[in-house]
Amino acid sequence: MIVLELLKVILLGIVEGITEWLPVSSTGHMMLVDEFVKLSVSPEFMEVFLVVIQLGAILAVVILFWNKLWPFHIRELTPAAEKKIEAMPAGKRPFAKFVYRFCHRGKWNLWFKIIIACIPTILIAIPFDDFIDEHLNNYLVLSIALIVYGILFIVVENFNENRVPTTRSLKELSFKTALFIGLFQTLAVIPGTSRSGSTILGAMLLGVKRTVAVEFTFFLAIPVMAGASLLKLVKYGFAFSGAELLYLAVGCITAFLVSFFTIKALINYIKTHDFKIFGCYRIILGIIVMVYFGIKNGGI
Repeated sequence: MIVLELLKVILLGIVEGITEWLPVSSTGHMMLVDEFVKLSVSPEFMEVFLVVIQLGAILAVVILFWNKLWPFHIRELTPAAEKKIEAMPAGKRPFAKFVYRFCHRGKWNLWFKIIIACIPTILIAIPFDDFIDEHLNNYLVLSIALIVYGILFIVVENFNENRVPTTRSLKELSFKTALFIGLFQTLAVIPGTSRSGSTILGAMLLGVKRTVAVEFTFFLAIPVMAGASLLKLVKYGFAFSGAELLYLAVGCITAFLVSFFTIKALINYIKTHDFKIFGCYRIILGIIVMVYFGIKNGGI
């Protein structure tokens, strides 16, 4: 029996690893898979499982983009730097020397942008988490969001065809633009929207180059998904059985491995393609979800 349950866990990990990074709504796909492939666990644990296995997906981002994200380094003071530091007030010299030798200014800058972009989600998602779970986790909201954002992807890509991006690198990304991307990210609290989808769309509308929008979206996932996982764990109480811990471990490992290759594939894909195909996929999936659950629930 446990072998069958582990196969279900692996399937869920595969779905998470693929859909978390594509703009197609991982939450929506996980809800759909859960409809047909149900783990023999409590509803409370299932809710935690679907969020916590995202930690495996996050780890893939950290490893793949380690050189862009790790904000520390070790370097010797150059004569020019020593001269500049000596010209500072005596009280500031030790800190300036430490920053120069051990901190990468550009990468700290990036992390400050990530934090600023996450503030709107923290202010909205945490206070309304229970309300969203209770009132918005249903097939109608899911299907409508899939269709609407599918249409938006096609519209925005057509709109951007003759536009020249104003932000062509992470370094050029301003704090103001990062904040506005964060505001778009808050739309992802609605099931079916897709966190990556809403942030990518928002970034592209703000004039950010497609590849830069995708990378920044990956980076935003680290604090957002880690925070969401921690919140679910705290609510659950960390009281897991041996089988539940095994499911979480296998789910995280599977999500990590699949995410690793999915992220690399997406980065290569968007260098020469747009997101219209994902828009079409979302529209078709949204219609299927609406029809299936509508018939199941007697609405059609």
